[in-house]
Amino acid sequence: LVQLVESGGDSVPFGGSLRLSCRITEGTRRLKWVAWFRRAPGPEREGVASIDRSDGLTYYADSVKDRFTISQDSAANTVDLQMHDLKFEDSGMYYCALARGLAQPLQDYEYTNWGQGTQVTVSS
Repeated sequence: LVQLVESGGDSVPFGGSLRLSCRITEGTRRLKWVAWFRRAPGPEREGVASIDRSDGLTYYADSVKDRFTISQDSAANTVDLQMHDLKFEDSGMYYCALARGLAQPLQDYEYTNWGQGTQVTVSS
């Protein structure tokens, strides 16, 4: 059984910082890729950041580069998203997701397992 549980969502002021965490429960075969996605009001999910847990390779959406950092704690089996200089457009429901292998690290169709999400609201 694979389970992902996000935490850390909150309401933060414009320009503030927040750290999200994704706790992963999985069997003996670890899925390789973990990503954070977000959904603002509307149907589309935007890939924010992803990490290859085998070698630490990371990818970021242009909109969050130099502000967000994805990292893993292998011992705790968590993947965190540190967010700085938050903007109004960063508001949304944030989800973490797992994929075994993929070609497009920030495309949601590549990911097979999803958490329930945690809400981030950036306010003035």
